[in-house]
Amino acid sequence: MTNELERDDAGQTQARLADLAREVLARCRARGASQAEVDLSDERGLSAGVRMGEVETIEYTRDRGLSLTVYFGTRKASASTADLDPGSIEATIEQACAIARHTEDDPCAGLADAARMATRFPDFDLWHPTPLDADAAIARAMACEAAGRAADARITNSEGASVSQSQSIGVYANSHGFLGAECGTSHGLSLSLIAGEGEAMQRDYWYDGHCHPDALASPETVGQRAAARTVARLSPRAAPTGSFPVLYSAEVARSLIGHLLGAVSGGALYRRASFLLDHLGQPVLPRGVHLIERPHLLRGHRSAAFDAEGVATVESALVDDGVLVRYLLGSYSARKLGMESTANAGGVHNLEISTGRDDLPALLRGMGRGLLVTELMGQGVNAITGDYSRGAAGFWVEGGEIAYAVDEATIAGNLKEMLLGIEAIGCDVDPRSHIATGSILIGRMTVAGGE
Repeated sequence: MTNELERDDAGQTQARLADLAREVLARCRARGASQAEVDLSDERGLSAGVRMGEVETIEYTRDRGLSLTVYFGTRKASASTADLDPGSIEATIEQACAIARHTEDDPCAGLADAARMATRFPDFDLWHPTPLDADAAIARAMACEAAGRAADARITNSEGASVSQSQSIGVYANSHGFLGAECGTSHGLSLSLIAGEGEAMQRDYWYDGHCHPDALASPETVGQRAAARTVARLSPRAAPTGSFPVLYSAEVARSLIGHLLGAVSGGALYRRASFLLDHLGQPVLPRGVHLIERPHLLRGHRSAAFDAEGVATVESALVDDGVLVRYLLGSYSARKLGMESTANAGGVHNLEISTGRDDLPALLRGMGRGLLVTELMGQGVNAITGDYSRGAAGFWVEGGEIAYAVDEATIAGNLKEMLLGIEAIGCDVDPRSHIATGSILIGRMTVAGGE
């Protein structure tokens, strides 16, 4: 019964936002705007945090917002408000229209092509609300922390466990007559622990997140995983310095794919701020590697029928057999580049990377000697040149097996060479992100340790 009520409430909220979107667009047209688009959102949530068996935080949130963009010919302006009362909305409309009249003409400005608007709106099974119950959230956080602290005698402290849940309803509409709505829920659980004493202390964490609460790992599983990761980092040593294979564990490997996505995104390309300029049709990954965008997955992290401009999404390859076959473009960047939108205004949707058959232990055996990276630190990446240098922690591997923990190392290379130098992608896919990849083995990078 609760879920029925929650769904009814969501439907009513969605209908109110849709009515408001139509009203805002009509007001913009009445003020002379040739085109307009509006985003409306209503979000509510709960988070609870505990530490050392005591409740630290309980927070209820309720956020609403409106973002508006108007076009007077090829002049564009945007304004937003977090207050949806009539006076604030009217002021936001006036502000956007006033700014647009004083901006420079931009021939690339405007809505996406009307013919590209989505007309089908499948249910991707993303809406799974539960009551925002603080007592239940606290109990789950307590159970998670207790399981972690009890898992190993070497666990000496806790940085806390947290449970979160949120419900988000959004409506996008534009003056083409398009109106689309999206609803989604998010449920999360995390724990961070400390092992050892004094200067020998080490910390690590684990978390899980999903749109459906029943798909989450249990509090006990998250707690035990956090404890195992933490104690594994005890007694670290310096890594050797030299040129070695580097294996990115699945949870950090997606950052490598993230750098590739940034480099083939329209904004970076038309600003000529990408290490993959003019690489369309060129190899960017080894042969046999495929990157497929799948925006229509059931319960996908970023499943959507349309992008941030209303353009219908479709399943398509980004990289086919190692070759870059398209960019990630919204309508503005597409016009700047003389191309067409790829339905990626707002970013990439669910991305699947082709994997091999090897799990992490098999990848370690294949690597032989090198560095397994489980954490990255710092921001030493040049998006224009691809030069890459980051702090790393993880484990040194000898003879295909973990030899000891490493907590201070620097790994360096060039992203273009690193991506082409991928030797294996594991089957140990981390399901907690819209970028679904297993561990990634790079054949050679510079490792700077202390030996």
